[in-house]
Amino acid sequence: MEELLVQIGNFGFPMVISIYLLVRFEGKITNLTQSIYQLAKVIETMK
Repeated sequence: MEELLVQIGNFGFPMVISIYLLVRFEGKITNLTQSIYQLAKVIETMK
């Protein structure tokens, strides 16, 4: 039983942190992508 708790601690914690960061950064990456497309449109209209 103790070994199971150690394994959960060794693998569970990093997995939870990774999932949290992926969910958190997903929205920021989406916003960044939209901003890049908008910037490209503005640059294209300036030519």
